[in-house]
Amino acid sequence: MAVHDTVLGMFRKEDKPNGEKPEPGSRAEKEGKIKSKAGLVINIFALLLAVNAWYGGKLSSTIMNDTIAANDTYNFFQAKSIKQTEYQLASETVLDPVKAKKWAEKAASYDEGPEGKVALLAKAKELEAERDIAKKRSPWIGYANTGYQLAIVVLSASILSVSMPLFFLSFGVAGLSLLLTLQGLFLFF
Repeated sequence: MAVHDTVLGMFRKEDKPNGEKPEPGSRAEKEGKIKSKAGLVINIFALLLAVNAWYGGKLSSTIMNDTIAANDTYNFFQAKSIKQTEYQLASETVLDPVKAKKWAEKAASYDEGPEGKVALLAKAKELEAERDIAKKRSPWIGYANTGYQLAIVVLSASILSVSMPLFFLSFGVAGLSLLLTLQGLFLFF
């Protein structure tokens, strides 16, 4: 019967008369303290998680878009190389010197200009460098996301268990997550 009463007591709300405060040091007082602070703190942790998740998504997009753009640029480079090789071979094998000179000039033109092979190769390398930096940042942001989620869980557990040590532990977990976010942003090491 005691178990039955205990379980039912968990679901019943027994209101105290208006104005009556819980006894100092009682569970109700501790619960009131934690609840009054935890709501705001959970919102702050959730905000940090949301911003961090947004940045993680941005990094994922950068990785994917830069990989695709670099591949497209290398494909364009390869196409120009093939055309250049064809014109070079044609200029070397044709008997007409006028055509040979024209085709040799055309072959040389594939290296120069804003869409020449030199510029394309530089652009592809730049895209790969941006992608590689995003790849280095991404895991740190992912770890920070997990940390913020854990901080919210620990904070929620502190409310349920009325535990101030868990309440403060959630700040430690969130602080560590913030360090992970900063590492993802600035790549200190």
